[in-house]
Amino acid sequence: MNQALATGVVPRNPVIDLERVNVTFGGEKNKTVALAETSLRIEKGEFVALVGPSGCGKSTILKLVAGTLSPSEGNIFVTGREIGANEVRIGMAFQNPTLLPWLNIRDNVMMPLKIVPPYKHGYTKKKNGEYRERAEALLAKVGLSGFGEKFPWQLSGGMQQRASLCRALIHDPTLLLLDEPFGALDQFTREELWEIMQNLWIEKKPTVLLVTHDLKEAAYLASRICVMQARPGRIIEDSTVPFSRPRTIDVSFEPDFVSLTQRLRERIVAARAVKEQQP
Repeated sequence: MNQALATGVVPRNPVIDLERVNVTFGGEKNKTVALAETSLRIEKGEFVALVGPSGCGKSTILKLVAGTLSPSEGNIFVTGREIGANEVRIGMAFQNPTLLPWLNIRDNVMMPLKIVPPYKHGYTKKKNGEYRERAEALLAKVGLSGFGEKFPWQLSGGMQQRASLCRALIHDPTLLLLDEPFGALDQFTREELWEIMQNLWIEKKPTVLLVTHDLKEAAYLASRICVMQARPGRIIEDSTVPFSRPRTIDVSFEPDFVSLTQRLRERIVAARAVKEQQP
């Protein structure tokens, strides 16, 4: 009999595993602790949001996971191996869409297929067939059917961000990193994209790490929310979001949802007050 079944223990399959990670900048005289001892484990298919005040280390954690920043202490494992030890398909979307202005929307969306294994090996052969169809299908899912030939400057900010999400997902990433991708949009557009992001996650089930200042956004999208304290940054709470999916914007007006976002806000404010009182 399988040992996990015999013991009743469900095996865990973490995609992200931070073990007692610290990040410091500068020398001894001007040392800044950006991230204090922090551990975080994210299982396959989870959608985790990091929230907290500016300067608390949310984007630092995102950079650590992406491999663009090295920890001063501690270990980082992605898909079971130390960061950088193996190739991991990562999709990323930022507050600014960062679309290439000289490429049309479809070619922007297809860019990961040109550079990420194993897709890049067949790009020349498939770019006008299978890959083009793949891009058009994703654009249709986010309401951009017929816009593939347009250039970024011909689209609104919200439409550009939809295309950016398509680009982040087209190569079926194991891990999707979102750094405030909806922060620059108006409230109505933001809520439309929350629904689109949720639907894409339900369909494709990538492991997602979202950085956001918006507590309502975190509660709408995430399955877990990690609250961070301002510098030195660290996680002070890790809680499960109890609302069933698919979620609609109406759920954000329900008492339990409002209570959750208010409790998160109070947690962040209380942690900030304690820090300000420290000598």
